[in-house]
Amino acid sequence: MLGLTVLALISVIIALPIDLGTKNQLVGLLGLVLTGVIALSSTSFASNAMAGLMLRSVGSFRSGDFIEVEGNFGRVSARGLFHTEIQTENRDLTTLPNLYLVSNPVKVVRSSGTIVSANVSLGYDTSQSRVEGLLKEAARRIGLGEPFVQIVDLGDFTVNYRVAGFLEDVKGLVTARSNLRVEVLNTLHNADIEVMSPSVMMQRPIPAGERIMPRREISSRINVDGGQSLLEEIIFDIAEEAEAVEMREKKLADCKVERDELKKMLEEAGELKRRQSNLESQLWKSVWTA
Repeated sequence: MLGLTVLALISVIIALPIDLGTKNQLVGLLGLVLTGVIALSSTSFASNAMAGLMLRSVGSFRSGDFIEVEGNFGRVSARGLFHTEIQTENRDLTTLPNLYLVSNPVKVVRSSGTIVSANVSLGYDTSQSRVEGLLKEAARRIGLGEPFVQIVDLGDFTVNYRVAGFLEDVKGLVTARSNLRVEVLNTLHNADIEVMSPSVMMQRPIPAGERIMPRREISSRINVDGGQSLLEEIIFDIAEEAEAVEMREKKLADCKVERDELKKMLEEAGELKRRQSNLESQLWKSVWTA
């Protein structure tokens, strides 16, 4: 439409009942205006294009990967020359200019696995060794491998613990983060450990011995089947399709390379067979001559 508009303006100028010199001046003025507009707008246009080429050449992420940049978290659903589209946890689509991705640190979740963690604050009256064992058990129950516990901070009233483990199937990252927090909460409550700072006494007096926690009950265990959960399938549907398309394209490119290699091997085999036939012919000629 922009091209048709420019052509229409030029046609109108040519069709005007004025002398040739004035027409040339009008056409030149129109060219200067268009050149100025393109020059003013081409800075971000060219920068995003160059950034897109840079992201492609570096290859730090591909379609379907989880990325986080400046608070924007989601799975890559499309990669263009000027922008990258991610699908967020709310199933919405966010478009990020490629120049923005190049100018800011981008955290990419590795497809081979990642660490899932959760923080919890407990009082100094709880044994560290007991807490460590319970938190590791909570991480194992949701299917995390090689769980570990760290003490992040020693506060005035609480000890801040961090429990983490290895998640192999990163497509279930969102569910795994929630499941870990749920299991940590249930495990600590069932072990009669209060997840609350003792400083609550400064804000709301409570009777001695009364705990701020739900009554102990049998909690529903999280079913860990090792596969991708339905939640991620619903949230990141577009990213899943984009990943599948890119994987098919990569597989097709690999097949073409393999086909070319096989074709080259067949040609070499045919050449060797021709040489063998020539040698056999020469040998038989030599025998008959002898």
